[in-house]
Amino acid sequence: MTQELRGADEGAASAAGGAAAPWETVRALAARFDAASAERGVVPPHSHVLQVLKIGEEFGEAAQAVIGATGTNPRKGHSHSWDDVHDEVCDVIITGMVALARMRPDAAEYFAGQLALKAGRFLPPDPAAQAAGDED
Repeated sequence: MTQELRGADEGAASAAGGAAAPWETVRALAARFDAASAERGVVPPHSHVLQVLKIGEEFGEAAQAVIGATGTNPRKGHSHSWDDVHDEVCDVIITGMVALARMRPDAAEYFAGQLALKAGRFLPPDPAAQAAGDED
């Protein structure tokens, strides 16, 4: 992201608080990137394709950071820290969230539904939720 697209520091400060704040920030980023794409004449679905490719780019940077943190490349040695990996993983997540928000106006709700669906495949049922359902 360029500094122009990142916005002012006060935008970043407001993004830190509250449960709804992340999706508010994601929606603001999506709107900003949609406007920047439109200014360049890039419209959906082309802008959506480019945003998904951006996820791949960010994943590549995360993979590079893992290689650097583990010293896997003998030519480069330990070129990254695990904090670098964490930063890059956040970039992947943020870019994915922005991609979803650019494609779906209901991104937060859709994500919550997908998270519940996919988590339900791996997590045991919540006993409290089951008990509440049994009372009906």
